[in-house]
Amino acid sequence: MRVDALGYRRKIGIVVPSTNTVVGPECEALRPRGVTNHVARLTLENKPIEASEAGFLAHMQRMRDGIFPALDQVMTCAPDHVIMGVAIEAFTGGVAAAAGLQDEMEKRAGVGVSMGSTAATAALTAFGAKRIAVLTPHQPKGDEIVAGYLKEAGFEIVRLVGMRCASPFAIAEVQPPALRKLLREIDGDDIDAILQVGTNLANAAVAAEAEPWLEKPVLAMNTITYWDALRRCGIDDRIFGFGRILEEF
Repeated sequence: MRVDALGYRRKIGIVVPSTNTVVGPECEALRPRGVTNHVARLTLENKPIEASEAGFLAHMQRMRDGIFPALDQVMTCAPDHVIMGVAIEAFTGGVAAAAGLQDEMEKRAGVGVSMGSTAATAALTAFGAKRIAVLTPHQPKGDEIVAGYLKEAGFEIVRLVGMRCASPFAIAEVQPPALRKLLREIDGDDIDAILQVGTNLANAAVAAEAEPWLEKPVLAMNTITYWDALRRCGIDDRIFGFGRILEEF
């Protein structure tokens, strides 16, 4: 049997927008020994994300157009599983549409696919969370898409804060102090967990740091999607220092 010298347990393909500078590094930090990550990029210019519905939908369409070519590209290295690191597309159209996109990608790739929406559902369910607060980098239309999916999936959104980041680069430029402040602001005794959406928001370390002082799960998108990929690949390693989801489930 032929085995990859470095990815001798699993190879994970990751599809991201070309402007995304966060998914790769955050996933690399989570990688257990014997698992390797391989990133394919769909071309996306760092154009302003217009606040209007039409402008935001145009931004989404540019991402959607590149997902399947990038998937085809990463499959040439024969990964065992794929992460779809385009967060807003994973939530678009609600539960049925998300399941349809995941199924379409899996059929095309011939391997399992993890993505933010279904990973979020799995992680929140693992903790028994029902009432949640949500943090996103999106414009209002993006928040509407995320909220629609989560409500349909059975979660009550007590609070949602959209940061309205003006461009893909602006999302990646949000610094830890701002994230800590926002997490404190959306916390409360009336929620079971906090979910952060948006794959270019560098929140994995901050979310893990916040769990002890907020005393509840704080789920960062890239962390839970990588967790979902590992567990669906049969990799059950408990990884410490990156939040309870990887330590407990």
